[in-house]
Amino acid sequence: MLRDPAERVHLSILEQNYRSDVVSPYMLLHSFEGKTIAFAVRRGDHEETVNGKVVRAGMVCLPGTNDANGVCNDNNDAQFAQAPIIEVDGTLRFGLPGTPLFPSLGEGALLKPTLNWLLQSDKAAQFDAELSYVTGGLTWEATYNIIIPEKGDALDLIGWVTLQNHSGRTFENARLQLMAGDVNKIVTPGPPMDGLGRGYGGGSYKAGGGGPPVTEAALDEYHLYTLQRPSTLLNGEAKQVEFLRAAGIPSKRVYLYEGYALDVARYGGSNWEYLSQQTEIGLTTNKRVYVMREFRNSQADHLGMPLPKGQMRFYRRDDEGRLQFIGENKIEHTPKDEMLRVYTGDAFDIIAERRRTEFKTDGMRQWMDESYEIKLRNHKKEPVEVQVVEHMYRGDNWVISASSAEYAKKESHTAEFTAKLPPDGEQTITYSVHYTW
Repeated sequence: MLRDPAERVHLSILEQNYRSDVVSPYMLLHSFEGKTIAFAVRRGDHEETVNGKVVRAGMVCLPGTNDANGVCNDNNDAQFAQAPIIEVDGTLRFGLPGTPLFPSLGEGALLKPTLNWLLQSDKAAQFDAELSYVTGGLTWEATYNIIIPEKGDALDLIGWVTLQNHSGRTFENARLQLMAGDVNKIVTPGPPMDGLGRGYGGGSYKAGGGGPPVTEAALDEYHLYTLQRPSTLLNGEAKQVEFLRAAGIPSKRVYLYEGYALDVARYGGSNWEYLSQQTEIGLTTNKRVYVMREFRNSQADHLGMPLPKGQMRFYRRDDEGRLQFIGENKIEHTPKDEMLRVYTGDAFDIIAERRRTEFKTDGMRQWMDESYEIKLRNHKKEPVEVQVVEHMYRGDNWVISASSAEYAKKESHTAEFTAKLPPDGEQTITYSVHYTW
């Protein structure tokens, strides 16, 4: 789309022609078909020049490859059919006698791909026009560095955007705007682009300084982030810009134990009524206790800016003030006033075990009973609280008939128990669930 931003001139593009036939030896041979050019021929330790008429330029054909028509391959006849024909001293020969020496680039030769327009306007004018187009090769990703002090849970957060330009063009003094959101775009299969999986550290942490050089505004169903100063984005360059800085964010560490998760790949079949009654469901046990960091993206908690999805890295200062990396994960787009709960790793000093202690079923009367025992041990010197998540996969109609701990029904197939473990102590949770169908 091409327009005059001042709307003084009305113009339209009648034709748009893209040419990618850039200069190559065989392109130049085509432009000199029917003409005589010089060829450099090496004979022994010296080089001489012979003249030859280009009867046919031919095509570039490598053994084992095919051209667009599938003609050129290992077949000798097919290769000769595409080979150049050069007349030297009245004799025709297949192939080049030597290295061609072209007197010029030839008519219409291009050194790089070119876009040509045929324009129409209501009057003759000279002005700076605005060109809008969609391109590949320009990507950006948010990265968040979170610093936790050696004592306490108040967070300092620094947000960076990492821009990568693999479009083939350098943009000088560009005004950059970054859109966050899930925009639907048709993807055409092509050569893989350079991804964003590089280990950029997100820069250094410096206290003080001015506000972040990025502003945010809502646009349609998305959020638009505008860099306040122009920046040059070189082709092949990765650039990082700070866009968010906040300190003193209240947070809490959450321990979560999920003893069993259904293997959807194995049990996600259509005959679930039969599969749900199989005794092996629920027998496998996870012993890891997950460590989560939870905080709210609100203005009252010193945030409140829509956060684009990206990678979040966590660091904690040790007793000597040095930063130690303690985990990372990816977050999705997070509007303001929403809670973030980010998994950062597994607890070292909290161990959990889960086992089934009873299983009964009566297919004729359509009921089933299960009982489980969950043991949690805390090897820390301070008390901890663990949220124990249990999934009732076997049916929609269930009730916990007995339980040694308080629980909350989180959704139609999930109950959550709370275990409070003293220092160097343990707790056992038992419960029974009754299914009917």
